[in-house]
Amino acid sequence: MPFYKHYSFDLWLTLIKSDPAFKIERTKYFHANFNATKKTIEEVALVFRQVDLMVNAINEKTGKNIDADEMYLMVISIINDYSTAFQDIDVEGLYLEMEALLLKHMPLLYCSECIDVLSRLRESDLSTVSILSNTGFIKGKTLRKVLKHLNLDSLLDFQLYSDEFRLSKPNREFFQLMLDTIDQKKHPQIELKQIIHIGDNPIADVRGAEAIGINSLLINSNHLSISHLLS
Repeated sequence: MPFYKHYSFDLWLTLIKSDPAFKIERTKYFHANFNATKKTIEEVALVFRQVDLMVNAINEKTGKNIDADEMYLMVISIINDYSTAFQDIDVEGLYLEMEALLLKHMPLLYCSECIDVLSRLRESDLSTVSILSNTGFIKGKTLRKVLKHLNLDSLLDFQLYSDEFRLSKPNREFFQLMLDTIDQKKHPQIELKQIIHIGDNPIADVRGAEAIGINSLLINSNHLSISHLLS
């Protein structure tokens, strides 16, 4: 692989993955607390998967961002046969419960090579590294805590999350935000060909990067891993 001045990374299924226990405990919580229609655990779990897939597809199509709070209300609505009786739900308190649950069942590094590769990209001080991530049920403010716990934050120059800007990949505006945030003092007159975005999603990551004119690398959902960056 050629040398790049800036490496932009997706987060979920690129650098980190969920602890399966988190989704199990989250499902139990909603089954116990927001289930007037007595759905089964399996039915509640299916609602989470459906909302996740639907919102991800909508965000990719519109380039905008449906927030975690809105997603949790969608889940509650569907569990309760599309009820919209949300008046008594403490949305902020609910998210704090979900954040605490996530931090108890901390996401994991996607692979053992992740930290080594990021360290080697940064070690010469010639390259900068950042996150450009779509969010779903977990907000950017929580993901920053996760990356600090996993010792990834010190290897990053900046982190950009879709919920914080109401923009989602592959939206050109979101990629442009990444380009505009690159340190101009360290990289004066950086060219698009000197920038690469790495991720697991052919639409959000590869198509988005190519649309704005930077390089892209698809990993993990194909035969390539993050180590390919060093080959």
